[in-house]
Amino acid sequence: MRDIQETLRNFIVENFLFGQPDPALTNEAHLFETGILNSTGVLEMVAFIEERFGMTVDDAELVQENFGSINALAEFISRKTQEACHA
Repeated sequence: MRDIQETLRNFIVENFLFGQPDPALTNEAHLFETGILNSTGVLEMVAFIEERFGMTVDDAELVQENFGSINALAEFISRKTQEACHA
């Protein structure tokens, strides 16, 4: 899970924070409330997740419970990966 979190953090820093780490970007920080993610950013994040982790994100999964923080994203990716392994 830590590897997933670090991969997500690196992507966010490079693509949304222009390579400038932000101390406020904790694993629990709310990505929408802090302004890090917006609707366009979610689309970029989905494309990255699908390519990097080899999964498909369904429209119904585009909710704050899955995309609200680095932790939420990592848990979502981990859960989807486990589901795919057991299918």
